[in-house]
Amino acid sequence: MRKLATLIALTASTPAFAAGGDAGFVSLSNSNFVVLIAFILFIALLLYLKVPTLLGGMLDKRAEGIQSELDEARALREEAQTLLAEYERKQKEVQERAARIVEQAKSDAAAAAEQAKEDLKVSIARRMQAAEDRIASAEAAAVREVRDSAVTIAVAAARDVIAKQMTATDANKLIDDAINTVDAKLH
Repeated sequence: MRKLATLIALTASTPAFAAGGDAGFVSLSNSNFVVLIAFILFIALLLYLKVPTLLGGMLDKRAEGIQSELDEARALREEAQTLLAEYERKQKEVQERAARIVEQAKSDAAAAAEQAKEDLKVSIARRMQAAEDRIASAEAAAVREVRDSAVTIAVAAARDVIAKQMTATDANKLIDDAINTVDAKLH
């Protein structure tokens, strides 16, 4: 501050200022000179109050804040990338699991279809066997019925033939033989 006061005193004590007339640039009536002095005083006041140091400190704090925000943003970005990678890995695992489930379901369906075909074949074979058994049973029944009819017809024909050819003596003799045979078998 003393330097500034000395500078002003030296400027004011120039011969042009002492002469009084038109002093040129260094005159209080010259507005440019007054503005220059005010500007120099303002700069001196700013330097005296250590405003540039304060501004530098504020800018440093602001830079540190921005740097910390950048670090935090970088950390958040890395965390987001880690989460993204984890979710992509989980998505891939889920897709693989789904593919395995679909493949398992396809193989199970194919196995079930094969089992159904085998069961159908067994069922058809069993029904065919049952039908063949029924046919054989019906055949046997038909054969028995034909035999019975043939026996009945043969017995009727034999009776007619015997009745026409047999005499009363022959009939009595057959009856006596039958009685003797039954008597021998009962005793």
